[in-house]
Amino acid sequence: MQAAPTPVLLSSTPIDLSPWLSALDSVSAAIGDIPALLSLAVEAGRTWPQPGGGRTVVLWELLASVSAIDVAAARVLEPHLDAVAILSQSAQAFPDIRPGAEGAGDEAWGVFAAEAPGTRLEARSAGTGTVISGTKPWCSLAGSLDSAVITANTDDGGRAAFAVSLRHPGVTCEQPEWIARGLREIPSGSVHFEHVPAVPLGGTGWYHSRPGFAWGGMGVAACWLGGAVGVARDFRTGLSAGAEGGREPDQVSLAALGEVDRTLTAVLQYLARVAARMDDGTLGSGAGQSTWSEAQRVRGTVAAAVERVLTLVGSNRGPGPLAFDERYAKRMADLALYVRQHHGARDDAQLGRLALKGDCPW
Repeated sequence: MQAAPTPVLLSSTPIDLSPWLSALDSVSAAIGDIPALLSLAVEAGRTWPQPGGGRTVVLWELLASVSAIDVAAARVLEPHLDAVAILSQSAQAFPDIRPGAEGAGDEAWGVFAAEAPGTRLEARSAGTGTVISGTKPWCSLAGSLDSAVITANTDDGGRAAFAVSLRHPGVTCEQPEWIARGLREIPSGSVHFEHVPAVPLGGTGWYHSRPGFAWGGMGVAACWLGGAVGVARDFRTGLSAGAEGGREPDQVSLAALGEVDRTLTAVLQYLARVAARMDDGTLGSGAGQSTWSEAQRVRGTVAAAVERVLTLVGSNRGPGPLAFDERYAKRMADLALYVRQHHGARDDAQLGRLALKGDCPW
């Protein structure tokens, strides 16, 4: 019998996570089954905490725990949870234009906010409502989802967020040429919209200026970190199995495991501290400091830790597990692609601009 998944803890105890541990068992049983994972995402949207609501640390622990089981599973659950949070935040800020009292309801949602050269999505007034037309790139699992939060260009030259049904006849999902070896079950392609009704979620600029935008970015980082924990656990398990078979780990392997341990421990503690500050309202409350600068620090710090863990574990385990251990090889490929959502030096340059203006704690 397969052992129950081990949660990734930031500051909670297993007892604190007990109401949600059965969900981790369900995720483990549904690896690779997108409809089943989407059903779990819908259920999680009803019961899991939302960011900034007093239990952010639990939310991030659950996201990290899912990713430690299977990175692609986290890539399914996280966008739906983000959409649920966006709908809730919009309903609280703009009760007159909320998409409906039911929120996300029983539907599976995505969040499509990426931009790309040569594509443009326009939102225009039409009678008493709004319609969107054009193309949106990087829409993961669009053909399997019911609805999405989508950003589009507006008449006033800005961008705004809208709730849109992906089942409308004016929606066409491309079959993407997805050749990636990582996240193979989660293809991302373009979606075309032709006069599709859209419900505004706040006005122009609200989507990117709300604190929840930074919170969502940090939630993705929690998924990256959980994937790195899964890789580290594979490494430790492999060393233990080798020792049991008479092959004791050498100093190089032990040094690598030690560096992995201190790297992950430091980042886990950092996220716990940030989550606590989100919930008590002190995050970004210092003079000249913003929530977005902290989000960039979190994402950059986690991305660097993930890259280091991938390098340490990959170089020490060698080619054998990558060639013959399906779960490990999948995890390595999935995580390497997922963490590329961090833009490396470009994101650091953005953080540098903020630090130059004094938006830093030092």
